[in-house]
Amino acid sequence: MENELRDIKPLLEIPDSSYYIFLGLIFLGLTIVILIIFFLIKKFWKKRKIDMQKVYFEQFKNLDWSEVKTSAYEATKLGRLLTKDNERAKEIYGQFVPMLEAYKYKKEVPMLDEHTLNQYHLLVHIIDESI
Repeated sequence: MENELRDIKPLLEIPDSSYYIFLGLIFLGLTIVILIIFFLIKKFWKKRKIDMQKVYFEQFKNLDWSEVKTSAYEATKLGRLLTKDNERAKEIYGQFVPMLEAYKYKKEVPMLDEHTLNQYHLLVHIIDESI
């Protein structure tokens, strides 16, 4: 053993972080794929969800004015729900509600007068334009 070469050094340990880089890239790729799937599902779920404004509008448009008292209550409730976002519709609704007061809180109510019915049709037209 005396003849050993002394000028050759032993092998050095080279730090290898490629394994961690590989795992990081896999994690990043999976995160991106999961986010894309999440947003696609969310988009399709929103399309599938029923638009309640349209449902309320159909109910409001098809009110049966032969039963004036119940229709007056329904028109007040549905009108409030439908005119939240539209300022013009909110203004016309504000004029329409006092007209309905004569048909609400009494035991016997008269038939709907022409002026109130015209205001109702105007409100339906304005809400239809905004939806």
